[in-house]
Amino acid sequence: MAITKLITHLFRRYLPSPFTIAVLLTLLTIILAIVFTENTTGDSHIVAIFSYWENGIWNNGLLVFAYQMMLILVLGHVLVLSKPMERLVLNITKYVKNTSNAAVLVALSTMLVSFFNWGLGLIFGAILARKVGEYAQENNIPINYPLIGACGYVGLMVWHGGISGSAPIKVSEAGHLKELLENITNTDIVDHFPESVSTALTVFSYSNLSIFFTVLVAISFLVYFLGKRVAPSTIALNKYQFKSSDKENHIGAEKLDHSKSFSMLFGILILSVFLIQYLPAIRTLNITPNMLNFFMFGLAIILHGNFKSFLLGVEEAIGDVSGILIQFPLYFGIMGIMGSSGMINQISDFFVSVSTTTTLPIFTFFSAGLVNIFVPSGGGQWAVQGPLVLQSALALNVPLPKAIMALAYGDQITNMLQPFWALPLLGITKLKAKEILPYTLLFMLVGSIIYIAGLLIF
Repeated sequence: MAITKLITHLFRRYLPSPFTIAVLLTLLTIILAIVFTENTTGDSHIVAIFSYWENGIWNNGLLVFAYQMMLILVLGHVLVLSKPMERLVLNITKYVKNTSNAAVLVALSTMLVSFFNWGLGLIFGAILARKVGEYAQENNIPINYPLIGACGYVGLMVWHGGISGSAPIKVSEAGHLKELLENITNTDIVDHFPESVSTALTVFSYSNLSIFFTVLVAISFLVYFLGKRVAPSTIALNKYQFKSSDKENHIGAEKLDHSKSFSMLFGILILSVFLIQYLPAIRTLNITPNMLNFFMFGLAIILHGNFKSFLLGVEEAIGDVSGILIQFPLYFGIMGIMGSSGMINQISDFFVSVSTTTTLPIFTFFSAGLVNIFVPSGGGQWAVQGPLVLQSALALNVPLPKAIMALAYGDQITNMLQPFWALPLLGITKLKAKEILPYTLLFMLVGSIIYIAGLLIF
């Protein structure tokens, strides 16, 4: 398709690495702050802006946020590499009969898993697509493998509206909203914000669950329809192997590393403390990053069966977080400049002047989709765009949960266009971005219609 070739060419030719983009956005923000904001300090304007930048980079609350997001991704990946998850993937592949039913199996499973945890869904979808390809190859079942690969990526179109979504899960933490805004706007405005916005009002709201269910059904029908019409492709795959701990005899302290009973005991301890600590919050459907990570930590240790296998999984998964580790501080620095210099207030005033209560969520959706192309991390995007969305929503009396979810929907939908998070999937499936892009663009079109309709209806 000409459009996919054009998009692939544009991304390769004109869009550098996400880290380079973060550096360019930092320099652009510094220049804009110098030109369009006033100096309210005793220092020179440039020195003041550099100070805002440095303070933003090392914002303690946001650095905690970055670590929480890294754990969500790593622990999700580690879960996929456990033996029970391997058996689940292999059991699903047994139902593959043709391209249509394989596409539905992969897309539906990936979206459901991604709703629970985006790191889990990202790798689960990639491995499931790979194993479906291997199964079809071994059993001479003709399938269109690029379509299956695209279905393994579709979870990134629903993740931010799910339990591990950066914006909804972070605003559920007590004090986060005010901490995010305290150096950006005056105290009187900050006091109008609630202590938190529960996930019961965002992720588990009737509107979000209805939209998610609609996406599930629509994408399942779409991939089934596509599967009936696309031609089979050639598949040449070697068997993808899960890492596992060795089976040799161990002596001394090594036995603890490989002890199933010891790791099981510790995993049960974690989950027991999890229930004691978080059961009241679970009853109110208020999920926080610490709660999710604590649960996944205990579950991952139990499913791996011993510490050695768990640590091998961590070792394989740790590379996923390199982007978050090094890019998030730059995004925090951008937010520091925009907030302390007054740029956020200026941009917020502009949005308020051109928006209404009805149109602001739609503008937020489209702007979030655009920002996601340049800031591919949902957590980084929340740090940069979140204060703007919150202030604009307050000024126009738009319900905060709706504004937050509008940002989440916009951020996730253009993942079908932005190839950054597809890199792990492409590495596992051995597909190229241009092979899955024709299908992910269709997913983006259908998803956009549903999300915009949902923002208008609810």
